[in-house]
Amino acid sequence: MTLPLLAAVGALALLTVLPGPDFAIVVRWAASGGFRAGLLAALGVVTGCLVWGALAVAGLAALLTASPAAYEVVKVVGAGYLVWMSARLIGRTLRPGAAASDPAPELARGRVSFRQGLVTNLLNPKIAAFYVGVLPVLVPAGAPHALTMAGLVLVHQVLGIVWLGACAYAISRGRSVLTRPAVRRWLDRVTGVVLLGFAGRLALEA
Repeated sequence: MTLPLLAAVGALALLTVLPGPDFAIVVRWAASGGFRAGLLAALGVVTGCLVWGALAVAGLAALLTASPAAYEVVKVVGAGYLVWMSARLIGRTLRPGAAASDPAPELARGRVSFRQGLVTNLLNPKIAAFYVGVLPVLVPAGAPHALTMAGLVLVHQVLGIVWLGACAYAISRGRSVLTRPAVRRWLDRVTGVVLLGFAGRLALEA
C-alpha cells in the first residue's frame, strides 16, 4: 500500500473512532441487550454508511449537499428522530418498573437495534457531506477516482464494524452490572440526554 493510501486509511480510522449518535446507540444496545443487539446496531450503522458511500460514488449524494433546502429537510428530520429516541429512552425510565425488565424478546431487540442504527445514519446529512466533501480529498493523485472512492468506502465500513463491534463486545461484558434496574434507568437517561445533545448540534449546524 502506498503512503498516500496509508494516510487515507489513517484519516478514516481517526474519523471512525470519533463519538457520535451512532456510537451512543451501539453502547446503549450492547449494555441493555447484550453483544448481539449491540453488534446488530453496529451493522445498521455500517449499512447506512454503505448507502451514503454508494450514493457518493455514483455522484447522487452531491445533489443533497448542493441543495440547501434538501439538506435542511434531512437535517431537521434527522434531529427530530434523535429527539424522539431521546424522549422514549427518558420517558420509559419514568414509568415504575419499566427499566427492570426487557420488554422485547431477543429477535425483536435485534430488529429494533439494527433499524435504529440504520435510520440514525441515513438521516444524518453530515455523513453525506463527509463522503462528498472529505472522501474525494483522500483519493491519491493519479489513482482511478471512482474505484479508489469505492475502495475507501469499503475500508471505512470495515473499520466501522471492527470498532463498533469491539465496543459492543466490551460493553456487553459488563451486562451483569449494567442491566440492574437502577443502573439501566440511569444509562437510558444519560443516553437520552446525549442523543438530545447530538440532535441540538445537528439542528443548529450550518
